[in-house]
Amino acid sequence: QVQLVDTGGGLVQAGGSLRLSCAASGRTFSNYAMGWFRQAPGNEREFVAVIRSDGSSYYADSVKGRFTISRDNAKNTVYLQMNSLKPEDTAVYYCAASRFYPSYYTTSYDYWGQGTQVTVSS
Repeated sequence: QVQLVDTGGGLVQAGGSLRLSCAASGRTFSNYAMGWFRQAPGNEREFVAVIRSDGSSYYADSVKGRFTISRDNAKNTVYLQMNSLKPEDTAVYYCAASRFYPSYYTTSYDYWGQGTQVTVSS
């Protein structure tokens, strides 16, 4: 089992920044690729970014150049730095752990955080 706790969401104006964190406990963190997904009201959960243990990463086109995923294996934590935020980035953000990389689909992920709300005002 892997337990994931997402934190760092909040309310920010368009153009602002937020950093999300996801703390993991349980099985060996470095064995998993770590992803971030988001879900806006009425929409399906969508892929945002994923990072492998060695730091290799992929991003959704919608966030490329604005968001940066990183991880600290010593602290069992993955981060999502979000810059130049837009109102359309408003969603609940979830971190997740997968045995596969790269993984863009929710079905590829075994463990999920509880989610953290990000709201971007215009």
